[in-house]
Amino acid sequence: MKKIFFLLITGLTVSVSHSQEVSDAIRYAQDNITGTARFRAMSGAFGAVGGDLSSITVNPAGSAIFSNNQVGVTFSNQSTKNNSDYFNTKTSENDNSFILNQAGGVFVFHDHNPNNNWRKITIGATYENTRNFDNSTFSAGTNPTHSVGDYFSEFANYGNGGTPVPFQVINTGNNITYTYGDLGSRYPNGQYPNLSGYTAQQAYLGYMGKVIGYDNNTNSYTTKIPAGGNYYQDNILNESGYNSKVSFNIATSYKDRIYFGANLNVHVLDYRRSSSFYESNINPLTGTETISNLTFNNDLYTYGNGFSFQLGAIAKVTEAFRLGLAYESNTWYDLYDETSQALFTTRQALNGPELNADVAPNVVNVYESYTLQTPGKTTFSAAYVFGKSGLISVDYSIKDYGNTKYKPTNGFNGINDQISNQLTSNGELRVGAEYKIKQLSLRGGYRFEGSPYKDKTTIGDLNSYSGGLGYNFGATKIDLAYSYFERKSNQPFFETGFSGAPNITSKLNNVSLTLLFEL
Repeated sequence: MKKIFFLLITGLTVSVSHSQEVSDAIRYAQDNITGTARFRAMSGAFGAVGGDLSSITVNPAGSAIFSNNQVGVTFSNQSTKNNSDYFNTKTSENDNSFILNQAGGVFVFHDHNPNNNWRKITIGATYENTRNFDNSTFSAGTNPTHSVGDYFSEFANYGNGGTPVPFQVINTGNNITYTYGDLGSRYPNGQYPNLSGYTAQQAYLGYMGKVIGYDNNTNSYTTKIPAGGNYYQDNILNESGYNSKVSFNIATSYKDRIYFGANLNVHVLDYRRSSSFYESNINPLTGTETISNLTFNNDLYTYGNGFSFQLGAIAKVTEAFRLGLAYESNTWYDLYDETSQALFTTRQALNGPELNADVAPNVVNVYESYTLQTPGKTTFSAAYVFGKSGLISVDYSIKDYGNTKYKPTNGFNGINDQISNQLTSNGELRVGAEYKIKQLSLRGGYRFEGSPYKDKTTIGDLNSYSGGLGYNFGATKIDLAYSYFERKSNQPFFETGFSGAPNITSKLNNVSLTLLFEL
């Protein structure tokens, strides 16, 4: 497959990558509750508790609660069901995945000098799959008013108040400026020219697929999909990949009353998305060729790594009551995008034959790297420990998604403005409890996370419930957890020039098993 490398900022776009959307930024900024089975069973409410390998990811001071060395590993099975309602047509799609969810260890170094108030130092390292992207969605229905043709004409008429904008074609080493109207005569075989920018390629696909045409009377590009509405549309979306975090931790204890800790985090992101959009209509034919049906395929591969840090403290106010405070910095990702597209159309005129256009250049666009800065988070925690019988814990986190930014900022002014206008600060509440009966532990939790969007509907609030149990064999522990969450969303198939979005209810069921060993 041929690859085109975009390394210059020229022509229609000042972006160094494909057309980023707000949904892309949210995808990489959000985390799920992952980690050990004990952590998940209590909905991650460990900011003032500590003493768990995954508690370090909330408050790095939590490792100083450990009394002994500990290593562990967690496996999870995730089942996702997406129920879609698109213009009153209901569909459903399921996805299931089995992953290594967590692994790590903490090592405790005690200072037995009674005159030293700093009683211990702990070091640790943990791996967590903070976001499992494996997901499938199928939506179908009849859109009464809007066609995907509006998507292509929007890109073709981009800028200058709707007047078509020239772009540069890099042709045998010479930069020559053409308008979109030249595409049909200069590239008749459906092969990509080296177009400068994502915008130009969308217009090219639409023009070569005969979805749009140039109107000399209006000096603009118009759709060749017939008017009349009632466009049947379906969309198949398959996602896969992960966002993982490796944390290197150090913590200490002062008089066994105040605990301090810090993490340095390395993030690794690998995301793939494949979508296939189909549209058809049975509107009356005319003497001019119009589109009867089309299939529009899009593939995106985003990968890269990032860095963040965390600081935290836990205080034993009394032997039973604890308070915690933790700060997680912004995460700075260095990301790369690869995209490929194909468009297949069928058109016909009144009393004429069906004609097909296949615009499948077999090209992967490889874009220059860019930076994504996701927002930091502050967590306030409190816990009450009932001796050796159990505990109750509460965490509350604040995260301002409106501070998400693509960089360099002068190349992403448009999308950064959209992020600032559409996203907001949200709160996350986590409540967990544990009750011990000799070697057996019973656990439960609840989690609420507010919508990151100002409209509260593009992605809605999240509600989650969890439970689990554990058994202590002495030097070995085994924990099992079940968690469930539900969230509604309303995101369009295309964020540019397209109206109509499915109402999706996502339900996730997770079962996690952890093996722990004290050394």
